[in-house]
Amino acid sequence: MSESAEPGRWDGPWYRVHTEQFEAAFLPNAGEDLGAVDNIDVFVDLPDGSRWSATILTLAQVEILMNRWATSGEALGGRYFWCPDGLIVRDAGISNMTRVLTGLIENGEFARILHRLDE
Repeated sequence: MSESAEPGRWDGPWYRVHTEQFEAAFLPNAGEDLGAVDNIDVFVDLPDGSRWSATILTLAQVEILMNRWATSGEALGGRYFWCPDGLIVRDAGISNMTRVLTGLIENGEFARILHRLDE
C-alpha cells in the first residue's frame, strides 16, 4: 500500500486513525492514494465502548455512480442514490473524512448519522 502523510497507521488492510474522540478503521483498496479516497467503509470506536459504521462517499463519487447507473439501468436509470449508513462529504481523502467525523461528534450529530453496530 502507498505511503502517505495521513495521521494514522496501517493494521493489515485497515488504515487506523486515532483521535481524542474516537478510533476509526478505514478499509481502502490496495494501493489506493489515501489523499484521494472518495468511497470507503469505516468503523468507528468511541471511548464509551460503542461501535459505529458508515460508508463515506464524496459528492463527486455519487455523481459518477449515478451517471454509470444511468447507462446500466440500476437505481431507476441513475435517478436516485441510496446506500445503508451512507455519509456524503464534499472533499476526498481520509484526513478530510476524519475531520468530518470529528465535527459530527463535536456538533452532536454523530449518533444520528452513523449506524450503531453494538445495539
